[in-house]
Amino acid sequence: MSGPAETDLLVIVGDRGGEGEGRDEGGESDWVAGLWQSIPAPKARVWVTDPERAGDALDSGLADLKRGEHENHHAHDEHDEHHEHHEHHEHQQDGGTAPHSDHSGHDMHGGHHGHAGHAMGLVEGLPMADRADDRDGLRLDVLHVPLGPVLADWPAGLILRLALQGDIVEEVTVEPVTAPPSPHPPFWDEPWLRASRAEHISRGDAARRLCAAHLDSLGRFFAVAGWDDMAARIRHVRDRALAGATAAELTSLVSPLIRRAQRSRTLRWLTTGLGTLPAEQAHQRGVTGPALVADGDAYSRMLVWLEAVGRSAAACDVTEALDTAEVVGPRGRLDTPVPPSRALLDSLPRLLGGTEFACARIIVASLDPDLDELTHVPAPGTVHSHG
Repeated sequence: MSGPAETDLLVIVGDRGGEGEGRDEGGESDWVAGLWQSIPAPKARVWVTDPERAGDALDSGLADLKRGEHENHHAHDEHDEHHEHHEHHEHQQDGGTAPHSDHSGHDMHGGHHGHAGHAMGLVEGLPMADRADDRDGLRLDVLHVPLGPVLADWPAGLILRLALQGDIVEEVTVEPVTAPPSPHPPFWDEPWLRASRAEHISRGDAARRLCAAHLDSLGRFFAVAGWDDMAARIRHVRDRALAGATAAELTSLVSPLIRRAQRSRTLRWLTTGLGTLPAEQAHQRGVTGPALVADGDAYSRMLVWLEAVGRSAAACDVTEALDTAEVVGPRGRLDTPVPPSRALLDSLPRLLGGTEFACARIIVASLDPDLDELTHVPAPGTVHSHG
């Protein structure tokens, strides 16, 4: 599904938390309330944080849907028994079997997915347009459109507020969802952060996580570009990497996919010239990792991911210890005052300004910031001591 309009059960994973900034009197986050209001009836909602009661929570939500009890409830009125049910959230996977389709064509559909990720309506839930001068001095409608924080193939927790004139993005405001600090390392950065604490981490384990992280990013990139078959295949290989597949198996799986993506003229045509970030500007903004290495546009960043996937897949069985000086995760250096995803987010307004709306999601997917990096609070004496 592409957004809230296509769902009927909202499953919120994690601690409800208490009152504070961005919350109503019951501890409900504003964005959760907005998301709930944007889901059409019939609908139901469950809060889950304990893995032992995950099934009970989902069964309860399904029962409520069948009874139609929640059709007319608003988010701030809904603090019922569902928050008693709990579930532990881990990295979501698409299953352990490969996709059955084997289409030779790309079947790309332009990459413009639904964007009703955040309620912001003024009249019957619909945004009203303002007016402003465009770049040619004409007086045109300005439509304010939010993207996120919950969208398919979108960085979890990211809200972009766009000001559009026609189909051109004129202004961009980046608003990560407010989340409490966490002592747990971000999933994709874990091997390097643990190694920085003098824990023994093998180079193979780090390579496996890097391979899976870039495959995860590529899955979103291909899905947003409209290449659904390739996205499904990439996600299957990501799941095999996380499941412990050998280097030989992973290499045999990724090699044909890398060649296919590199040879795709359609993909090159769709993504070349989008979100160009020269290395000099990237360095000035504190960007490291693939976005710096690419020294170019969305297509260039995808090629860097593909090359890194091939190298890391071949190194998954290496048992030598990871060099503690190599504190470089999937999105960049982890030993700087600013987490790599913060620099990527700070780069978005300039990269998105002046682009067509349909291209915005491709540019975001080509950077793929991980907002978990923004909430990580490391132990004293370890990397990433940012505030």
